[in-house]
Amino acid sequence: MKLSEKIHLLRKKHSFSQEQLAEICNVSRQCISKWEADIALPNVDKLLVLSNLFQVSIDVLLKDELELDGAKEVHTCGNHAVQQEKTGLYEGILIKESIEGEGILDYLTINKVEIWRTEGTPKYWTVIYFTSIISEFPNLISKVIIANEAKGGNWFVDFKSRNTKYIVFRDKVLHYTIGNHTEKQKVCEECKKMGIPEDQMHWSE
Repeated sequence: MKLSEKIHLLRKKHSFSQEQLAEICNVSRQCISKWEADIALPNVDKLLVLSNLFQVSIDVLLKDELELDGAKEVHTCGNHAVQQEKTGLYEGILIKESIEGEGILDYLTINKVEIWRTEGTPKYWTVIYFTSIISEFPNLISKVIIANEAKGGNWFVDFKSRNTKYIVFRDKVLHYTIGNHTEKQKVCEECKKMGIPEDQMHWSE
C-alpha cells in the first residue's frame, strides 16, 4: 500500500477532514489532497507529524510492503518519539547547529548534552549524545543536515549501528563495516570530495 493510500485511510479512520489535517500539519488543504492523490510527498517534518498523530511508525508509512495493521504503539522519548521493533539501534553524536529545525530531535533519545567552544563559526557548538531506534534515521537526518557555505559548508553527522559506521551529509548516506579498511577508505574518499579535511575523519568506532 502506497503512502498516499495510507494517509487517506488514516485520515478517515481518525475522522479528520482534509481541512482539519491541513491545519494540524500547517499546510494547505490542497497539499493534503496532493498527498492523497500521490501527486506530492510530505517532507520530513510533516512525516514526523503524521507519524505522531496517527500513532504509526515512519517505516509503516513509507514502506509499501508494510500494512497499517503492522503499526506499533507510540511511546515518548521526545515529543514525537516512536517505539518500533528494535531492528537497529543507532548511537552517535550530533551537533545541533548542523541541522535545520528541531523536529528530528524528537526522534532521538538524548543521553547527554555538552557545549563545545570552537575556533570557527559558530563559536559554540551544542553537542548531543544520542541513540535512536528509528530504522529510517539515516535517511531522515540526511534531509535536515545543513549544506550551506554561509552556515559552515557541508556539515555531517556520524553514528553507528552494531558493526556499521554511518557518515551522513545532506541527501548523502555513506556507511562502511567497522574493521573493513577498504570500505572505510572509499567513504573517506567521498568525504574528501565533500570538502572534509582528514583531521575530521577520525571517527570513533
